[in-house]
Amino acid sequence: MLLRLPTSLPEAQECLTDGAVPVGGATLVWAAWQRDGFPEQAVSLREVPEANVLGAGELGAAVLLHRIDERVPEVLHRAAAGIGTGAVRRTATVGGNIVGSTLRCLLPAALVLGARARVLAAEGPFEADLAELLAKKPLLLSLHWDEPLVSGYRKATEAPGGPPPLVVATAVHPGERPGLRVAVRDGYDFLSGSVPCDTPADTVLDALGGTAVGALPAEAREVVREQVLSTLVRAASL
Repeated sequence: MLLRLPTSLPEAQECLTDGAVPVGGATLVWAAWQRDGFPEQAVSLREVPEANVLGAGELGAAVLLHRIDERVPEVLHRAAAGIGTGAVRRTATVGGNIVGSTLRCLLPAALVLGARARVLAAEGPFEADLAELLAKKPLLLSLHWDEPLVSGYRKATEAPGGPPPLVVATAVHPGERPGLRVAVRDGYDFLSGSVPCDTPADTVLDALGGTAVGALPAEAREVVREQVLSTLVRAASL
């Protein structure tokens, strides 16, 4: 297998045109390749500047999870810090987690941030929403979002050998009518909802119950309720 390491978008685009397969941090694809056979060519974005951005409102797909820190919103930082072991976080990438993984631990955080994706195809780079990214799985270059007022994250205790633990991500966004966004990973399912939050907390929770999040089991809804109330209190103190 030839591993190609482009240093620019035109070079990366050429790799895709030649049929190179994205490798990410190889934490997920390597076992599959060992089982099913290695491709003739693979491409890594680790030398492409546009895939390594990390700062206010942007996060590159080639960024290793252990590098994600306070430069991004709390919900994204905490989600990354809770993925796997330290060894995994020093190898796994943002793009591999969101596009290549069934767990997609960073996805709830990206959803509540209202993140948009910049992706690369053989025809060139373009913007995509998260739904298109997950459905078509183009090569992710980076995520971009508008900064929230406050955000939060909660991950339930993981049971050995059990299903993926419940994850609840929250964020309050500014505006004439501040909005609350909630995203949940329940097993392998992802649910999200968005409601105004310039009303009393009970009203906000009632409105949230009318979104997809309201279909969660009772135990999960209670975790959501606690996380939402915590986030609303923090937002009100600003």
